[in-house]
Amino acid sequence: MRCIEHTIEVRWRHRVFFTDQVFAPLNILFRNVLAASEDPLPARALLIVDESLAKARPTLLSDIRTYFAAHAQAITLAGEPLVIEGGERVKNSYLHVSQIQSAIDAHHLDRHSTIIAVGGGALLDMAGLAAATAHRGVRLIRLPSTTLSQADSGVGVKNGINAFGKKNFIGTFAPPFAVINDFALLATLPPRDLRCGYAEVVKVACIRDADFFAALESEAAALRDFEPDTLRWAIHRCAELHVQHIAGSGDPFEFGSARPLDFGHWAAHKLEQLSDYRIHHGEAVAIGLALDVLYSRNIDLLTAEAAERVLCLLENLGFELFVDELRHTDETNQPRLLDGLAEFQEHLGGRLTITLLGKIGQGVEVHEMQRPAILAALRQLGERQAARARAGALAIAGCTG
Repeated sequence: MRCIEHTIEVRWRHRVFFTDQVFAPLNILFRNVLAASEDPLPARALLIVDESLAKARPTLLSDIRTYFAAHAQAITLAGEPLVIEGGERVKNSYLHVSQIQSAIDAHHLDRHSTIIAVGGGALLDMAGLAAATAHRGVRLIRLPSTTLSQADSGVGVKNGINAFGKKNFIGTFAPPFAVINDFALLATLPPRDLRCGYAEVVKVACIRDADFFAALESEAAALRDFEPDTLRWAIHRCAELHVQHIAGSGDPFEFGSARPLDFGHWAAHKLEQLSDYRIHHGEAVAIGLALDVLYSRNIDLLTAEAAERVLCLLENLGFELFVDELRHTDETNQPRLLDGLAEFQEHLGGRLTITLLGKIGQGVEVHEMQRPAILAALRQLGERQAARARAGALAIAGCTG
């Protein structure tokens, strides 16, 4: 038998920029990033804009046109921006991927052109898949517009859509040409969406940085009130830790079975499905974190004191840690949530690998989950929520009595 074998090494530059008012004509960051090429012709770009963002910021599309007109010698719009619905619905079919690819074809974009996705994490995932698969890869610049996407998903290297009842079943690994976090894009977010990003902030602090976790505890009130400087600090540090992991873990495309940045996610992904995505991703992650923290305590991996710190931080940030979907059972009267373990393993391939918590700042990988300990954690979450509800009712009665 003959074999020709060579090792192919590919180097990627992963850049995340932070700015304010990215489409203000005097802000040259966007122009410089987009036109970063030796091509003497203006850089051509097609923008994909989250519909909810466009509605919340009525001047956004005109601001984009004005910006490109102001820098016409360096950058040019290939066509009118495509406004596409955001939220998880956009990932539930291939329809919008085809829509973007059709626009790429119609406007004669090539591999030196750029798709610019502006919106929440779901839209970035979908548009990234379209860019990665047209011409085998069109450049992509991401402009995340939510705390969740600026801190986590938008700064990563994954793209995808949901299929066959599974989250992110169809997708690619393709590092973006650049990510630009414009803090001004967060200004119109409702409190629920602002809060969602905090789950990923707590997650990465739990498994990567005990000092960051302690600082989050100290700043919980400011974060709960969405104090701008504190919010920006948390997003920046969370994004930094995510990018450090992607660049330094030795497995940026997840060829192995370990996925530490998905701490709390085996349950979160299933909860989103069970709720038909009524539960937002960040809310589901907060519950998944709480469940895995209690599980870690139940198997004597984590101290009770450390577990309580995590649960209290999540609650102090405004998260509810129990929802009715946790009570859903199958025909054998087992929680349907447990199906998430098998789906998580199937998505990764290989043996089951779950990240739990050994201590704050240190994740621990395990290869099996004990059903009785999971059921105990579910029960404990329910009891905790009921106790909080009773305490709240008593407090209200005391105020009105």
